[in-house]
Amino acid sequence: MFESLSERLSQSLRNITGKAKLTEENIQDTLREVRRALLEADVALPVVKDFVEAVKQRAVGQEVTRSLSPGQVFLKIVQAELEAVMGSANEGLDLSAQPPVVILMAGLQGAGKTTSVAKLAKLLRERDKKKVTVVSADVYRPAAIKQLETLATEVGVDFFPSQAEQKPVDIARAAMEHARVKFSDVLIVDTAGRLAIDQAMMAEIAELHRVTQPTETLFVVDAMTGQDAANTARAFGEALPLTGVILTKVDADSRGGAALSVRSVTGKPIKFLGVGEKTAALDPFHPDRIASRILGMGDVLSLIEEAEQKVDRKKAEKLARKVKKGKKFDLEDFRDQLQQMNSMGGITGMLDKLPGMGGMAQMAQKNLDMKQFQRMEAMIDSMTPKERRNPDIISGSRKRRITLGSGTQVQDLNRLLKQHKQMQKMMKKMKGGGMEKMMRGMGGMLPPGGGQGGGFPFR
Repeated sequence: MFESLSERLSQSLRNITGKAKLTEENIQDTLREVRRALLEADVALPVVKDFVEAVKQRAVGQEVTRSLSPGQVFLKIVQAELEAVMGSANEGLDLSAQPPVVILMAGLQGAGKTTSVAKLAKLLRERDKKKVTVVSADVYRPAAIKQLETLATEVGVDFFPSQAEQKPVDIARAAMEHARVKFSDVLIVDTAGRLAIDQAMMAEIAELHRVTQPTETLFVVDAMTGQDAANTARAFGEALPLTGVILTKVDADSRGGAALSVRSVTGKPIKFLGVGEKTAALDPFHPDRIASRILGMGDVLSLIEEAEQKVDRKKAEKLARKVKKGKKFDLEDFRDQLQQMNSMGGITGMLDKLPGMGGMAQMAQKNLDMKQFQRMEAMIDSMTPKERRNPDIISGSRKRRITLGSGTQVQDLNRLLKQHKQMQKMMKKMKGGGMEKMMRGMGGMLPPGGGQGGGFPFR
């Protein structure tokens, strides 16, 4: 997300570097570029006008301090205004009401409501240790009810069944009673979406809101719709007392206009970002961290939080002890590392959060064959435990069996074995040598200049 906006803003801000003082004249060109970058990112025009004017008012006349260059002063101002547009801080869910706390999900069809219900339920169960019940009041799409039932089983939360013949209001009442009997802390109600805003839809969801009296009414909107996201949010905001927004499909949106527009247009905070298809791919929205990422300064705090939540500590400690003792780094260890990296958004997801690495993440996205990592895992899964622990025994006949079982080619397996050897060498260097040796070892893992070869699977 924000790749194109980040790139354009970075180019714009370079123009002002080296000036002795920030004046209206020498920032005019930069502001014009900032305005253009925001419009190309599909940020709503009124938001762009207010943003550019606010930056201009703060920037003009600011003297350059001894420690900061004009470019840094201007960057600081832009960052502060970006945060102001998106909201000053992360606003979590209000779960302080009498259980079961009702969360009502609203939005257009195809925005990702049902998936977001499952993601939110998983987050509340795992992070907040809440007992969660989910229910679908979408009687117009029986497939949506079945989908939610499947997802509820996947994330390990209670599912209240409903039928297409029932009235949404009756479903909601029954679900609330069920949640009370089950001593659930939270009840999440999935509502019907439409392809466009219509009166019948708004009347139905307004009635659901009246009956359930939700503590949180979350508007789920697709980031890919750009300015339309803000317009739709405004329409829902007029019909319902929204408490927040979940912005979905953020990982597929390189522009980021919706994130910059929705808060200003609705006056409601973005509470979560949907950053992928998996049920774990829901992140709390932190305006300061997002502003930092837009300006190419990374988001190390989110990376640390992800590592704490998603990295398997037992496996990590086991590998650390193994390496310290100088034991062999085998293919089971290699598979664990692939899985851990994948749970944190893969290479591009991790690079995107590191300061100054946004461009590297984009390059990796273009050059890396992401499916190669899935193939690598499939090949390791197709091996016997003995082969995983001792890859040297993998001969021609074993290679044919492994590739046949994983749907891959022999050259894919040869590449995997070569990469494992490189990782093994790197781990040996770590024994008693600490971080310095590891970093030197990593030099052999990355292809020079992003070209062919090396340890990672490039196209």
